[in-house]
Amino acid sequence: MGNADSLFFSRVLTELTLSFHIIYATIGVGIPLMIMIAQWVGIKKNDEHYILLARRWTRGFVITVAVGVVTGTAIGLQLSLLWPNFMELAGNTIALPLFMETFAFFFEAIFLGIYIYTWDRFENQKRHLLLLIPVALGASFSAVFITIVNAFMNAPQGFDLVNGQLVNVSPLLAMFNPAMPTKVAHVVVTAYMTSAFVLASIGAYRLLKGSNHLYHKKALFLTMKLGLIFSIATAVLGDFSGKYLAEYQPEKLAAAEWHFETEKGAPLILYGVLADGEVKYALKIPFGLSILSHSNPNAEVIGLDQFKEADTPPLYIHYMFDLMVTIGMWMVLLSFVYVVGTWRKWQFIFSKWFRWLMVLGGPLSIIAIEAGWWLDEVGRQPWVLRGIMRTKDAATASGHVDTMLWLFAGLYLILGIGSVFVLWRMFRRNPVEQELADRAAERGGVAK
Repeated sequence: MGNADSLFFSRVLTELTLSFHIIYATIGVGIPLMIMIAQWVGIKKNDEHYILLARRWTRGFVITVAVGVVTGTAIGLQLSLLWPNFMELAGNTIALPLFMETFAFFFEAIFLGIYIYTWDRFENQKRHLLLLIPVALGASFSAVFITIVNAFMNAPQGFDLVNGQLVNVSPLLAMFNPAMPTKVAHVVVTAYMTSAFVLASIGAYRLLKGSNHLYHKKALFLTMKLGLIFSIATAVLGDFSGKYLAEYQPEKLAAAEWHFETEKGAPLILYGVLADGEVKYALKIPFGLSILSHSNPNAEVIGLDQFKEADTPPLYIHYMFDLMVTIGMWMVLLSFVYVVGTWRKWQFIFSKWFRWLMVLGGPLSIIAIEAGWWLDEVGRQPWVLRGIMRTKDAATASGHVDTMLWLFAGLYLILGIGSVFVLWRMFRRNPVEQELADRAAERGGVAK
């Protein structure tokens, strides 16, 4: 296997691992906050349904955490095996947040274990709720620290290269790079949004399947409200991300928007196809790109004509951008209609077709997360460290990467099928109605 083959398989394996891991990582970041909110609402309203929501979500969360640990470990292993030249440089500069991410996970895991073990052991449920604060913080800060590493790859700083030697290393300066604020905020908030819509899709599915229990109605309304809040926040942060790209990574923004020539009053291009270098069948929003980039409809936006072809990201990231934005806007609209419709008692929101739209909202949110990560990672190409190290120079020359690809693909297939099967069996054998009845019997009451 030549270096070109090693590079190709290294990229495919890394892309496969990240694409699989991001599903469990996103859920792992967002679900703890959903659990904490559900238990807080249950305590505030003295409502057993919300308390049970927190408990059942926690059981499922433990399974996803286990898979996330395996895939997260695989990423760490692959960074060293597949990208040794990158790790040689980055390991001396940006290793601090990698270590901090590990401590954040341990912090989360310890309190998660205590929280699960102490169910029904607190007379005052508010004290039990306090255990979820470090769980939610640990999950969120795991995302913060690992995203800082990704931000460093897009805006490397905190070191100097002198004759190929690393000098003047400042880990803190490397961590607090220009890409860090927007990337961290966007990753964390989209994890909350996606988790809310995934849980909402489960509630909507149970209602569709004939379980008209009040528990599922409360779960659906709570998660759709949270999804609406975080989807709006995601849209706002997306605007900030566009302004960051315009200033620090204009080639990524230009490629994502098929903005070929530098101009003032640039339109925002959505959809369309490229035919012989010409954009056809696109939806063009006048002055949209200038507003997104600089909050000024007449501002100049740098185009791809200012960059060498060798430094230009692949143009297909335009479709990743379109997919991410379209799904995001759709989820804002869907959740808004449902929340307002519930308050106003619009009958169509209780129909089967509308509930199917909410069921699809969960998978669509996952697809949007995947599209966003592909946009980010592919949009940085051809650099692994923007402006410093090209991807081809960072890859291993090993001739066994293709074998690793097949082995890891098999592992992810087993983990994916296994986790879905375990979750399905867990909740199928322990339906909500039965669990409410059991808990009521323990208290000498009647299930509601």
